[in-house]
Amino acid sequence: KNLYKLRGGSGARFVDLLDAVSTAAPQVRIRFTSPHPKDFPRQVLELIAERPNICNQLHMPAQSGSSAVLERMRRGYTREVYLRLIEEARGLIPGLAISTDMISGFCGETDEEHRETVSLMEEVGFDQAFMFTYSERTKTHASHTMPDDVPHDVKMRRLQDVIDAFRAQKVLKADVLQGTEQVVLVEGPSKRSTAEKPQMGGRIDSGKMSVWAPTEVRGMDGGMVMPKAGDFVKVRVTNAGPVTLGVEPLEITTI
Repeated sequence: KNLYKLRGGSGARFVDLLDAVSTAAPQVRIRFTSPHPKDFPRQVLELIAERPNICNQLHMPAQSGSSAVLERMRRGYTREVYLRLIEEARGLIPGLAISTDMISGFCGETDEEHRETVSLMEEVGFDQAFMFTYSERTKTHASHTMPDDVPHDVKMRRLQDVIDAFRAQKVLKADVLQGTEQVVLVEGPSKRSTAEKPQMGGRIDSGKMSVWAPTEVRGMDGGMVMPKAGDFVKVRVTNAGPVTLGVEPLEITTI
């Protein structure tokens, strides 16, 4: 688990790779995705907390909030184990953003199992979620051993319940960042930028998009400069929305 090696060669733990990359590029933001919850070592969480260039953002694909469904999926963990991992991660990494994958209508899913998934969405309060209905995939354990027996209309209704629970938590958490100072990595003009109303965009450490009107800020040498793509800019959050942050740029900075 978490050991990577060439066929016939020596191996290395993922935490060692992450450590090496972080050390080699201290002014580059590092993100990684889709660690399996059953294999997630505490050492990785501790390294993320220690290194400012490893982003405080984790993708933790739960797939379901029901231990019975997780067992049928052969995920290798229970609801309780998943929640303990979330608690440990948030305890070690201040300001951690967590995203997930969730499937509605897996083989044999009951109303109660579905309600457990909805309650997991409410309990964790994910920052981002990728939510889908189950569809049979060839050459998988489920396709060989379990019927795809949840009707399509039931899958769609359950998926909407999950989406609604996710969105409700997003609204409740929106103002957490209001008034805080963050570091944005500038990406360039935002998607909504126009010639009449130009707008710059970039992401804070946790991955949330931030936008602002082009404004000169104090540079590293004390002079005034216009932030450009690739710059790190310290900002103050002035309008914390569920999806996007409105920010006031303050100065060029480093990680």
